[in-house]
Amino acid sequence: MPRTALRVRRWAAIAVLGGLLAGCGTGEADTGGPAVAPGIAGARTSTDVRPIEAATRITDAKGVTVSLPKPPEKIVCLVALCDDILVELGMTPAATNSQVLAHPKFLGEKKAAEIPVVPGGFLSPEVEAILSHRPDLVIGLEDTHGKLAPALKGATTFWPVQPGSWQDSVGYLRDLAALTGRTEQGETAEKAFRTRLAQAEKRKSDKTALIVYGSDENFGVATPESDVAAGLFPKISHYPWKSRGVDGSYSLEEILARDVDVLFVETLSFGAPDGKLSDKLAESPLWSRIPAVKNGKVIEVDSEVWAKGRGTRSLGVVLDEATAALR
Repeated sequence: MPRTALRVRRWAAIAVLGGLLAGCGTGEADTGGPAVAPGIAGARTSTDVRPIEAATRITDAKGVTVSLPKPPEKIVCLVALCDDILVELGMTPAATNSQVLAHPKFLGEKKAAEIPVVPGGFLSPEVEAILSHRPDLVIGLEDTHGKLAPALKGATTFWPVQPGSWQDSVGYLRDLAALTGRTEQGETAEKAFRTRLAQAEKRKSDKTALIVYGSDENFGVATPESDVAAGLFPKISHYPWKSRGVDGSYSLEEILARDVDVLFVETLSFGAPDGKLSDKLAESPLWSRIPAVKNGKVIEVDSEVWAKGRGTRSLGVVLDEATAALR
């Protein structure tokens, strides 16, 4: 896939891969609950949730320390994980550059339209526009928005996040719950997600699943090592896809050889929507030979939630939709 067509989808993958190469992989630590014994593949997710204590200073799992004089009320979100967490905590951002809030499981289109949008898009949000909202806290993706830190310093607090697994997402939820003092809401959201994941694990499907993404026939495969949503799939299905690095992918020939039973498709739009990825892939004669295609098990999903959300609410939607399709 051309680099420009992958940029939005891979802003997470690049950083996660870099962490793995540096020896900082996310592993299977079960943040917020009893630790999973090392070496136990596919260990059942605990539904236990440790109490969250309110704090004005936290250090996240990546070693980033955030210190605030008081609980933040005005939070600007430059990454969808931020929007996801705020909704879980019963809050809304002062401004955002994500579209995930329009999803019916979030605010819905009408309420989401009331949230100011940060101009400049995901890759280049405008600093002056961010500061015009007088935020107490700005949350962005470290590898994309870290360059904004110097311009924001002294005017607000910037928190660079870099989720690589659902455990990271839970950790960020707990941290922001502590900072905002919304500890009960944080515990409730974590409990709901853990319960949903544990239930999905109990009903693990023996079907082979696959998530592909892209904007045209040059597609990518979402792998557990580089994608938070894909990281859930080995727990709920047969998911034999491994990362081949930032520039590696799979061919339709290889996918055909794996006998995929259920295929989830994330269509990424760059500018005006120009059709579904699944329709474009259907132009290949190999496409119709994939079992999922033959059996009508190709599901176009909301890329705002599946590809970009990465918080407990988004991942809950992923689990609900995936387990329903894998039955």
